[in-house]
Amino acid sequence: MFNALVVNNADSVISAAVEQLDESRLTAGNVTVAVEYSTINYKDGLVVTGGGGLVKHYPHVPGIDFAGTVLESAHAACKAGDRVVLTGWRVGETHWGGMAQKARVNGDWLVPLPEGLGTQDAMAIGTAGFTAMLAVMALEDHGLTPAAGEVLITGAAGGVGSVATAILATRGYQVTASTGRAETHDYLRSLGASSVIDRGPFADPATRPLEGERWAACIDSVGGNALARVLAQTRYGGAVAAVGLAGGAKLDTTVIPFLLRGVCLLGIDSVMCPITRRREAWARLQADLPLQQLRAMTSVASLAEVPRLASEILAGRIRGRVVVDVNV
Repeated sequence: MFNALVVNNADSVISAAVEQLDESRLTAGNVTVAVEYSTINYKDGLVVTGGGGLVKHYPHVPGIDFAGTVLESAHAACKAGDRVVLTGWRVGETHWGGMAQKARVNGDWLVPLPEGLGTQDAMAIGTAGFTAMLAVMALEDHGLTPAAGEVLITGAAGGVGSVATAILATRGYQVTASTGRAETHDYLRSLGASSVIDRGPFADPATRPLEGERWAACIDSVGGNALARVLAQTRYGGAVAAVGLAGGAKLDTTVIPFLLRGVCLLGIDSVMCPITRRREAWARLQADLPLQQLRAMTSVASLAEVPRLASEILAGRIRGRVVVDVNV
């Protein structure tokens, strides 16, 4: 038997509570992992509260991320005792996830934990930090360097934004953090932001296809009007890495920034990212993300606290990262 957070749907009423389950109920897979930590992402908030239509079959165990130790394996690349991390692959959506003391998954989805990185720190990173690193890598592959100028982070006080700010600041970039929460300004500066600006102006619809050139690059987790405004303000040859849609999925813009300024819009997908790119990103996270910065942005919660925290992350009230200790 093991503890798990179980989401149930009774006549379209969604509820979530900690239950004891028998191992025989685990979903299909060739590797069984003793989970030590999971984490809360925006998508977890949707799954736990029944939003977004992500879960098709109940009861369901959420948790799109987990880290722990392999218990049993029928996969050639995994053996008992290996320390592993999982993000994405629709685990926690179509497949039971990591908010439990045990998980069973396809071994192809697992990444060996980088040397020097513990399971709690791995989940402080989680999908949010992994996505942030994929965005940084995409921008640098496009040619971004610290000498290029200001890099804007929208939704900077959230999980992706916090990790992106810390990574870029550590690498010597001039980071401008955009947030709607005045109480997070000191927090963002502590992560290395050179300046902090209010998100208000980005909320208004774009009225011109081009605005004054300011940003060498941007990591945008907001979408909607914010993304349209950022594209119009990006400097010649710059790029915007789109990682989220907290402000809306619709993008009302023109092709003018792409045609007249050579701006590139880079889509970042962390769910089905190939395993070679995953390994590269996790190695970069271990090297480029200072653990003291990571731990400063992280709090720890129990499984029983997840339903409350799910509502808070959907409302934009979570700062930084929340790790879930599945064993308390």
